[in-house]
Amino acid sequence: MRMGEGVEWGIHCCLTIAWLEDHGPIPTARLAQWFDLPPQYLKKRLQALVRAEILTSIPGARGGFELARRPERITLMDVVTAIEGPDEAFRCTEIRRDGVGTTAPSTRFAKPCGVATAMRKADLAWRRELAAQTIADLMAQTPGTTVEWTRRTYAQLTV
Repeated sequence: MRMGEGVEWGIHCCLTIAWLEDHGPIPTARLAQWFDLPPQYLKKRLQALVRAEILTSIPGARGGFELARRPERITLMDVVTAIEGPDEAFRCTEIRRDGVGTTAPSTRFAKPCGVATAMRKADLAWRRELAAQTIADLMAQTPGTTVEWTRRTYAQLTV
């Protein structure tokens, strides 16, 4: 399975916004400069997080983005779903019913096939793992020196 780069961007932005909460709303331009990302593309990803009520968008010259919820209430699965959508990674199209399967009795396909079952099980495990980890968990795992460096460097950043 492959996720788009927007997931990485979204999680890193949520983490950075959480560390910088005392700096007020964080403008898209500053986040884009911070990570060397295209501002317009980043803004689309951040707007997806706003629609999912993970971020809040504050308009105006002093506007930007803030977390809409406490970091412990934002899971990595929330961010993935906001950016990538809620669809499962694997979509069974029942190809076993095609080709020679068209001549088989329908009772042969009464139960889901092993492939669909295995893939669904893997998808659920992946989702459970991401739902069990929050932005606060990532914050707690980050060395304090990284947080200090982020705050100090952000204060010196000019856009």
